[in-house]
Amino acid sequence: MSKIRVLSDHIANQIAAGEVVERPASVAKELVENSIDAGARRVEVDVEAGGRRLLRVSDDGGGMTRDDAVLAFERHATSKIATAEDLTRIETLGFRGEALASIASVARVELLTQIAGEPEGTRVLIEGGKMRDVSPAARPRGTTIAVRDLFFNVPARRKFLRSEATESFHLTNLVTHYALAHPEIEFALTNNGREVLRAAPAASLRERAYQIFGEEFLENLLEVGGGYAEVARVRGYVSAPRERRTTRDAQYLFVNGRFVRDRLITRALSEGFRSVLPQGVFPSALLFLDVPLAEVDVNVHPAKTEVRFRRPAAVADAVRDAVRAALAANGFVRTAESFDARQRDAPLDAAVHGFGSSYAFTPTPTPPEGARGGTQEGTQEGLEFGRTPHATDETFRHDAQPANVTTTEPSTSALDADRHGPQASSAHAPSREEEAARDQGPSGERATGADDVLSSEATHVQGARPSSSDAPTSPAHRDGQGGALPPLSSAAALVREISPGSLSTNIRPLGQLAESFIIATDPEGLLLIDQHVAHERILFDKYLALEETRAAESQHLLVPETFDLSPAQTAAFDSVSAELERYGFGLMRLSGRTVAVRAVPADLPATEARNLLAEILDAVESEKRGRARATLRERVAASLACRAAIKINTPLTREKMHWLIEHLLLTSSPTTCPHGRPIILRLTKRDIERGFNR
Repeated sequence: MSKIRVLSDHIANQIAAGEVVERPASVAKELVENSIDAGARRVEVDVEAGGRRLLRVSDDGGGMTRDDAVLAFERHATSKIATAEDLTRIETLGFRGEALASIASVARVELLTQIAGEPEGTRVLIEGGKMRDVSPAARPRGTTIAVRDLFFNVPARRKFLRSEATESFHLTNLVTHYALAHPEIEFALTNNGREVLRAAPAASLRERAYQIFGEEFLENLLEVGGGYAEVARVRGYVSAPRERRTTRDAQYLFVNGRFVRDRLITRALSEGFRSVLPQGVFPSALLFLDVPLAEVDVNVHPAKTEVRFRRPAAVADAVRDAVRAALAANGFVRTAESFDARQRDAPLDAAVHGFGSSYAFTPTPTPPEGARGGTQEGTQEGLEFGRTPHATDETFRHDAQPANVTTTEPSTSALDADRHGPQASSAHAPSREEEAARDQGPSGERATGADDVLSSEATHVQGARPSSSDAPTSPAHRDGQGGALPPLSSAAALVREISPGSLSTNIRPLGQLAESFIIATDPEGLLLIDQHVAHERILFDKYLALEETRAAESQHLLVPETFDLSPAQTAAFDSVSAELERYGFGLMRLSGRTVAVRAVPADLPATEARNLLAEILDAVESEKRGRARATLRERVAASLACRAAIKINTPLTREKMHWLIEHLLLTSSPTTCPHGRPIILRLTKRDIERGFNR
């Protein structure tokens, strides 16, 4: 007996539904895309019970005839492609012809449609994939599709749906994406009879972003424009570095008007912000890629949310360079850095380099010479030697020179010899062996008086700086070596994370490195403490204990601060507002999507309240919304601690360093922050000796 059998159309449709129809938002995506492809200028979405009970999409597009309305529910029936060659140049959002058949196999579907000029429209009823009725009906030009009781005949699929709030969030997020992608179309979303989103036709993407996100969001946007004509043109907006998110939820990415989730683009976006944003922090973005149809394959995912590029490296370079150019144009990075990074770190692949002169990137204007920091390409930035002399230091008083003095007596040090020109340098500069022998005493320590030599040199350089035209050329430049100094041995391999059990209470702070890291010692060696994450851990434990001990302390704002939520943030606000008030927030929901902040936690700067609330609301979505209350409390506490903690580049007194270390040792996990990053790194005495080959 044969084991192979051909499945019935009904089973095949249900299998296809498992790929296409993941949740109500998947149904809405297919229906909204069909409305856009039909030329609609207005799209309305009505939802009940998170899309389980009802999901209705109405448009004013071209509509369908009676025969087309019936045929549309057949498998692989589509008006958007006809030949195999059409698959290489897909211009529409839909093209498979599977969506309506798959949706109708797992729901009760009603279609109502009419085309212009016809005396009557058509009404089609389908239940569980079976045609129930086809009859005349009346409605204005366009199409309405109502999907009721999703997965009514597939209980196993229905039980995997999330809560109503979660499904509503995904629906809101979907409509938001397509409203951004098509500002010329009017969009409206109603959830359980309450209007969540309404966006009138807009003249530009910026106007549409204002309709959805509000004025505050626009204030922090930088315009992006660039890319390569043969591979991808990039346009849109990214947020300024001061606007930070801990998730990628505020990144809206589109390829030829199609909403996509693409790791290649998100990585390229993050690369554009390299050295501008710290790790684990992400920018907001509204990025549109206009890619030649032959350069992208959209037929790689059943739900059409993923694409494949023919030359992915070139597309990544286009996104990164366009973002980097936008940052450079607004003064966040040097112009040279934005364009040199492409050639230094990730050159284009060989296929792209073959384009020649037609492969043009749209550059941004070069800033004035004074804005470049005075550093020329190929030169090494200045190095500071020795210590900074104190005003009461005898050596400083003896060697100090007035600012207008431009000549000094020749010094016997090698540094002075190198600075007095080629002849002096060649005559007096000792060999490396001689210099090492001079600087090393019998015990291997530095010779007496070295500090004075370095202090004198530093003072001389500050007091007598020659003009750029008179400055002598360094020996490395005279030899054409590009100014590179001999490399130093790195201690990166010797620095290690530590366990809480190895920490001693006898930790003595010595100072700060770059006003961001505390340098300290303990009986085992040298410690580096990240002051921001150390304070973050202290505050995190404090906020978690508040609910069990006492109410959080608040600081009331003299004038309440108001801001507009996005539609997705509005859906999340009601579920976390009570939790936020336990931590000291005073919040009030005003009309529409406007929220007023009347009070903030005592430890939180008032200027951080807006960003913190946006961060929490963006994070509380999908599966996170269904977590236990304790997990949500930890999420809020971690976000609040991160915003309220001491920032990097903040000078600390010795007393503050002592306080920070003492309280860190009392926390539940003094070696890791709430996000899992290390707080303390150790360089043991034995590692130091081994690094010096002792």
